[in-house]
Amino acid sequence: MAALATKQSLLLLLSSLLLLIGVSTGSFYDNFDITWGDGRANIFESGELLTCTLDKISGSGFQSKKEYLFGKIDMKMKLVAGNSAGTVTAYYLSSKGETWDEIDFEFLGNVTGQPYVLHTNVFTGGKGNREMQFYLWFDPTADFHTYTVLWNPLNIIFLVDGIPIRVFKNNEAHGVAYPKSQPMKIYSSLWEADDWATQGGRVKTDWNNAPFSAFYRSFNDVDCCSRTSIWNWVTCNANSNSWMWTTLNPNQVGQMKWVQDDYMIYNYCTDYKRFPQGLPTECNLG
Repeated sequence: MAALATKQSLLLLLSSLLLLIGVSTGSFYDNFDITWGDGRANIFESGELLTCTLDKISGSGFQSKKEYLFGKIDMKMKLVAGNSAGTVTAYYLSSKGETWDEIDFEFLGNVTGQPYVLHTNVFTGGKGNREMQFYLWFDPTADFHTYTVLWNPLNIIFLVDGIPIRVFKNNEAHGVAYPKSQPMKIYSSLWEADDWATQGGRVKTDWNNAPFSAFYRSFNDVDCCSRTSIWNWVTCNANSNSWMWTTLNPNQVGQMKWVQDDYMIYNYCTDYKRFPQGLPTECNLG
């Protein structure tokens, strides 16, 4: 009986420690710095909730304390509700310098009742022009949804609530640049871009609806390779093998086809007018 009680006590202690570790992992205080907005971005609920706001004077934003070189990174977000025309909620990874790499989620607001546009892009060596845009199959303002970047040496997978919507493969063997050597920080911001964001800039921001707010929860970077300083080497978490060589399985390929067939509204790989001299190389590789 004493041994059983001791075992139960140890299990209880272990569970408590795991719970504390989980809370710490997702804390915005521990993982992010608010970088601009003059008080318009704030952290609440003991580090579990972050909000960005936008008014006519300024937007706001934050960035990660760590830099990442590969990882599976999740963030739950709830976007600006109501008439969000002209607003952009950006969530992306980016390195620095003139030849930066970048992996983008951008959420382009719209008038009430019209869908958000999810804009994705991949930059390598300072060059992007790889846009794919989607509508979502739910209202992203009604509740929190999970947006994931899975970035490893084989591919970059964009996921929404665990469903893959896009893959950018490592096609270096065919002369296509791939982000693999520049550590990136996570950035997010809420800002005004009504010259282009909504219906090509035809619909402007209605400041009578300000302030606008976006909400963030449940950040998770448990599966990653990262560093906390440019003076440190990037190190990987112990369970890196679970994601480091992940590609889409057949079921996920089917899920992505469903999204791209039913919800994709722009694909640079089918824009022949934009690329009259021929589509980018990766578009012909499958």
